[in-house]
Amino acid sequence: MTATLPAPGRQQGLLSEHSDIICGVPLDAPAGGLFVGRDDDCERLARLLGLDVPDGSPAHAGMVVLSGDAGIGKTRLLSEVAARATAQGWRVLVGHCLGEAGSSLPYLPFTEMLGRLEATAPEQVDAVVAAHPHLARLFPSRRRGGGLDDAGTLDRADLVEAVHAALEDLAQHGPVLVVVEDVHWADQSSRDLLSLIFTRGFDGPVSLVASYRSDDLHRRHPLRATLAHWARLASVQRVDLAPLADRHVRELVRGLGGTALGESEVQAVVDRAEGNAFFAEELAAASALGHPGSTEDLSRLLLVRFEQLGPTGQQVVRMAAAAGRQVSHRMLACVVGLPDTELDLAVRDAVEHHVLVPTDTGGYAFRHALLAETVYDDLLPGERVRAHERYAAALADDPSLGTWADLARHALAAGDRERALDASVRAGDAAMSVGGPEEAWRHFKQALALLPDDHPSADAVTIRAAGAATSTGRAYKALELLQDRVARRPEGMGDTARAELLGVVATTARLTDSPLDTLAVTKEALGLLRPDDPTALRATLLAAHTQVLADRGRDVEAQRAGDEAIALAEQADLRDVADEVRVVLAKVRERTGNPQESQQALERILADPALRGTPAATRALHHLGSLHHRAGRLAQALEVYQQGAAQARATGREWAPYALECRMLGGIVAYEIGDWVLAGEILAPDGGEAPMMARALLDSALLYVAAGRGDTTSLDVVAKVRRWWETESMVGLLSASAAIDLHGSAGDLPAAVAVHDEVVALLSRVWRPRFQAQLRLSALLLGQLGCHAATAAGTERQELLVRGGQLAEVARLVWEESAASGNDGPEARAWAARVEAELLRLRWLTGDDPGQDALVTAWTEAVARFETYGHAYETARSRARLAAVLSAGGDGRADDEAAAAHDVAARLGARPLLDELRPLLRHGAGRVGAREAATRPGEHLTPREREILSLVALGRSNKQIGTQLFISAKTASVHVSNIMAKLGATGRGEAVAVARQRGLLD
Repeated sequence: MTATLPAPGRQQGLLSEHSDIICGVPLDAPAGGLFVGRDDDCERLARLLGLDVPDGSPAHAGMVVLSGDAGIGKTRLLSEVAARATAQGWRVLVGHCLGEAGSSLPYLPFTEMLGRLEATAPEQVDAVVAAHPHLARLFPSRRRGGGLDDAGTLDRADLVEAVHAALEDLAQHGPVLVVVEDVHWADQSSRDLLSLIFTRGFDGPVSLVASYRSDDLHRRHPLRATLAHWARLASVQRVDLAPLADRHVRELVRGLGGTALGESEVQAVVDRAEGNAFFAEELAAASALGHPGSTEDLSRLLLVRFEQLGPTGQQVVRMAAAAGRQVSHRMLACVVGLPDTELDLAVRDAVEHHVLVPTDTGGYAFRHALLAETVYDDLLPGERVRAHERYAAALADDPSLGTWADLARHALAAGDRERALDASVRAGDAAMSVGGPEEAWRHFKQALALLPDDHPSADAVTIRAAGAATSTGRAYKALELLQDRVARRPEGMGDTARAELLGVVATTARLTDSPLDTLAVTKEALGLLRPDDPTALRATLLAAHTQVLADRGRDVEAQRAGDEAIALAEQADLRDVADEVRVVLAKVRERTGNPQESQQALERILADPALRGTPAATRALHHLGSLHHRAGRLAQALEVYQQGAAQARATGREWAPYALECRMLGGIVAYEIGDWVLAGEILAPDGGEAPMMARALLDSALLYVAAGRGDTTSLDVVAKVRRWWETESMVGLLSASAAIDLHGSAGDLPAAVAVHDEVVALLSRVWRPRFQAQLRLSALLLGQLGCHAATAAGTERQELLVRGGQLAEVARLVWEESAASGNDGPEARAWAARVEAELLRLRWLTGDDPGQDALVTAWTEAVARFETYGHAYETARSRARLAAVLSAGGDGRADDEAAAAHDVAARLGARPLLDELRPLLRHGAGRVGAREAATRPGEHLTPREREILSLVALGRSNKQIGTQLFISAKTASVHVSNIMAKLGATGRGEAVAVARQRGLLD
């Protein structure tokens, strides 16, 4: 792979050869031109990326993820492929992800490659930025304040679209190869952008390869979830680099210029390198320099080259290591404090010893990230502090040298808390301005750790941190921060600031299941305001007050407060606040009996293109989707929910409350309409790093599909999300609903009853004593009671009937309250009808026959209600139970109902429903077989007869057998007579005894 100890000047020559074609830190080129053991990998990677086409035009754009251990040769391979691409007329753009130095910089690799592109092709960049002005935010030279001032908010969707469009535009001038190295260090925004590119692809000839260290991915590494998402994309190919074969390592060592090792030394290198090219080079170099002992210690091995430098060269390299893997020449000159001549000599020394390499952006990079890490780790504590002090001072004096994130990191490492605090807040603001809430949350969290309680900006920073936390799906954490600040806030810090803080507390608390009296909080906040306080603050507090009034159902007061809030917000030019209030009032209109007016109001809000991707738009889409959902317009609901989730994802707020609910509800609607594959795609883990509670919500919704398919292994998921029930009640409702059926499928009725009772007790406490979801919960448990009744003993059946009656009575009360309040949409009507039908079925199966007509009427109503709502699975399940009732009464419609239910169950893979339908389908062809068997006494029992005999052994009467098997009592009697004839028995008891003797019964 990359040769070591080249002749002086050779490495610089190769770098300059590539400097016009590769943007960013150079991909390491071999000093001696060696490329060993990777020919097959190179050919495969080139083919996947669309290179080596005879006419020079790529046949396709390739997307590749390249993995391998540190030092295995990923960069060398990419260098070879990039050189080949350049030779074929491709433009090669390279960006790097950095470790600690870049972990909090959104879109760092793209900023790097675009910055170099600006230097090499300014005219093309001008044209691209003119066409896509949002892209300017990623060019350091075009940011306000010389690079540090990132004020102003940018819709991340616009920025992401601009990057994608810019690459498409560049491809019009010729094929483009984008290389992103070290994705294991990528910030979340960069991972999200890569995911979008991998998912969408390009119309023009743009190929992309992203590399990462596979040995760096621990179990909870944030890249793991992203890789899982990429693995599901058909457009993305994987290339995993294996260690070099021993013969190739030997060839590499023998080919290194300047080394003259004996055979035993070469063999020792081969043995110790274990196929790692970088280690092989360093081992060979150490042996050639007379330091074979250092080869036992990797850190000492990597420092061998460093130790060959003179004192000044070592000083410069140590300072460079404090910056990270790379540093600009201007910055390095500022911090080392050497005359230009001495600095140039020191850097040349480091380059010639293959420690640093020049970059084509006017700076230097360590030849390998491992080397930078090792040199930094070797610094003494005092050296580290002094180095970071110099970097912080340089950045403070000249903002164009870096970013707020850089300044925050160096100031913190230097122990300069006040400067680190200010820079962290500014870095958080900068991250939010480009749609990077995850990075912003880390910066604000760091700022909070530096803030004393009496600091003048403590309230403001806490509010900023809470906003970022909420945007990343951490609403509970945000509320915790805010309440802690309220509790610890010193007296005398001002009522106005306290009012603003309380307003945010109320707004955040209503996003959770907190028992906080939010109405009292907003009243207190408004009461603290003085006449001369800013109009904007009053508008914001009134907006919060409007929302909590609406939450309490105090609609007249909410309308009045909302109108005032809108007027004040427009006066203060707070359009986002005004739009948020309009969304709330649209929801109020729906509840007060004007759903059409509510829908029109929401659609008017969403028609404004300026709102696209804003929190107000996400909330409006959530409410509009819910309006369609409650009305039973499931296709429209799914479309709107997916739009809301997509817009939020594009703006970096996919885990914000309404965005997360759009995704969760979209998955539930996909489940309801019978597209379980789509439901799995919506709800399954993806490339984003979902907060734990968000993941619990999505996992809980996905349990609906698992329950429908009878996947009882998913009970492990129920147990995993159980700890979130008290924190997020929706996790409890979703997972418990699925668990009732899952326990039923596992044959564990007591567990199904227990999970029902537990979640009802919880939600009755958190929500209210009777809540509408009890209709579904009661119906599901009634269904399981009925399934269990068929095999229950006599006394147990009576207990089941009593419990079923209790469930139905509660459900009736819930339904009466829902209907009285107008909350009686098609889904609620369907579950209410199902409760009544399930109760009659339970009575029928326990011997308390309600009559055929009542059963048929109730189940026909349940089928019709679920069909009207559009719930495919529950319609089919209701059809199956209607078919059972019809079959038992000898009604010929049973076969059609059973067949219709079977078609849906088979398509969905709904195993429990298929099992329930099996006796009905068998019955249609089984009655003739039973009659034929009766004419052939002495033959073995048929499967149907064994089934009936097992019920006889349980003491069931012919009527009970008929009820359970969905046949008439007369048909059951015929079967029993045939069984006794075959067994030569004169009575039912004797038949059971004979069957047991012959091993026909367990």
